[in-house]
Amino acid sequence: MPVTVNYFRYFPVSREAVAWGLAVSAAGFTRIRPHAPYPPARHPADHQFDWSHGRVLEALQIVLITAGRGQFEVRGMKPLTIETGDAFMLYPGVWHRYRPNPTTGWEESWVELSGETVDRLRKKKIVSPKSPVLRTALAAGLESCLEAVHARARQPASGFDPELAARGLAVLAAWQQAGLAAQRDTRMARAVAAAERHLAENLAEPVNVAQLARRLGVAYSHFRSAFKLHTGYAPWQYMLHLRLAQARRWLAASDATLDEVAGRLGFSSAFHLSAAFKQAYGIAPALWRRRFAPAQAISP
Repeated sequence: MPVTVNYFRYFPVSREAVAWGLAVSAAGFTRIRPHAPYPPARHPADHQFDWSHGRVLEALQIVLITAGRGQFEVRGMKPLTIETGDAFMLYPGVWHRYRPNPTTGWEESWVELSGETVDRLRKKKIVSPKSPVLRTALAAGLESCLEAVHARARQPASGFDPELAARGLAVLAAWQQAGLAAQRDTRMARAVAAAERHLAENLAEPVNVAQLARRLGVAYSHFRSAFKLHTGYAPWQYMLHLRLAQARRWLAASDATLDEVAGRLGFSSAFHLSAAFKQAYGIAPALWRRRFAPAQAISP
């Protein structure tokens, strides 16, 4: 059910939260009537702010505007107009301020997240202050993810709640997917997706990236760059990654010899597979396989 009543809750970061790597440290929903004071009072001192001073948070917040419009500013960027359906991210350690338009007011639905998962996403620049506004938030399903957070956060409970943390992670995932959706709707992005499918379905085949690019109707040099940008791997590295992942599964779950596995996956020899496997995982395939062998199979 959509949230219709104003509320906010702040949660302590417990030892369990640290162990899980992600916690919802706060969540809330507020309807600001036209010409009403903003921000509303009664928030903790480190979260309260006024327009003239702005503020800096230690955790990451995602705010969705479900009705009305207003303004949003981040240090180093020009002021932005926020419309119904837009969301913005408040990045840890970055000065910001925001407020509704006095003539319209607005409804804000928000969650605050902290933990190693957030820190890791920041380091990998998956969440970044360079792109703080999401214009496709409603289409990405962000509202339903936030409603799931509110449904859980409003329940009387004490201590760390793993289910609430999981719902907070879903909010981050919806934000990320919305940003990727726009990037995917290009000819090159579609070519990269088609190439990923082709490589996954043809693990034993030799990799001819130039020929694959021509078949997909895109320039070879641009395709190589786009593929690495989208997947994190050059095409041949991507294929090697898929082959080694499949080799791990076969070695753990079958009696196939290393020569047989190498032949099925397009390696020139068992030696070639063994060398690539050890370079990737730091252990020889035979030793890795022994970890999964039944006890009676390896006993003397």
